[in-house]
Amino acid sequence: RLLRAPDPVKDQTYFLCALSQDQLSRVKFPIGSYRKSQVRDLAHQFNLPNRNRPDSQGLCFLGKVKFDEFINAYLGTNPGDIEDATTGRVIGRHNGLWFHTVGQRKGIGKVLNPIESSRGPWYIVAKDCERNVVIASNEYDQEAFDEARSDFYAEDITWIAGSPPSRLRSIGEAGKRWKNGRFTMKIRHGPTMVNGTLTLDEDGPDGTVGSVRLDNKDKGLAPGQYCVFYNLDDEECLGAGVISERHWARLLKTSKGDVESPAIAPT
Repeated sequence: RLLRAPDPVKDQTYFLCALSQDQLSRVKFPIGSYRKSQVRDLAHQFNLPNRNRPDSQGLCFLGKVKFDEFINAYLGTNPGDIEDATTGRVIGRHNGLWFHTVGQRKGIGKVLNPIESSRGPWYIVAKDCERNVVIASNEYDQEAFDEARSDFYAEDITWIAGSPPSRLRSIGEAGKRWKNGRFTMKIRHGPTMVNGTLTLDEDGPDGTVGSVRLDNKDKGLAPGQYCVFYNLDDEECLGAGVISERHWARLLKTSKGDVESPAIAPT
């Protein structure tokens, strides 16, 4: 079994969620039962040379290099339009899709047309890789985006035990293999946990695809991120799935150039 660490900030289960039983059986976490403050106390007790070293955060290897400068040095630029998610209007120009993350608000103003900046705050809500377009909205907190911030499709689901939890299996219901399951979830690394419901796909491979509905809106669901599943009543990490690119379908332009409504477009 893989359990969350007692220190919610330093817990690493988000990155370990895809381990198999064979891999997990070979792993030991000698300080996994300690909080970071306790580890630092021990470092002082043993007079270790790194006992006063500050905690690293984010992309710690960058040092004083700014994130945009680092990305530009390795990936360069590839300018494209920024479009309003609701109207499809071009409201600015980005320097490359990789400079922006879903849910981002800070730093957007510098790539928007001046008149559009005054109509903010603007949030990045999706990225259209085929058209090299960043999609933004100044209505991200409105009801129209509730579904886009709480519902998504998960694929490539893996379970640490090797198969889905028994409570997800439907017994006695003709034509149904699965029933809804409640879990605590992590959408990104960090201490924030959210509750939600997983519904495995009846027509998909055995327990490896399904839809998720979070109890509360997330700040930015991005395809490619892991959604990690935990027991509601204890610390056990059960497995994870990858947020599907189907999640962005409701926010991208159709082939006719029309903008789909975030509130009613299918996933």
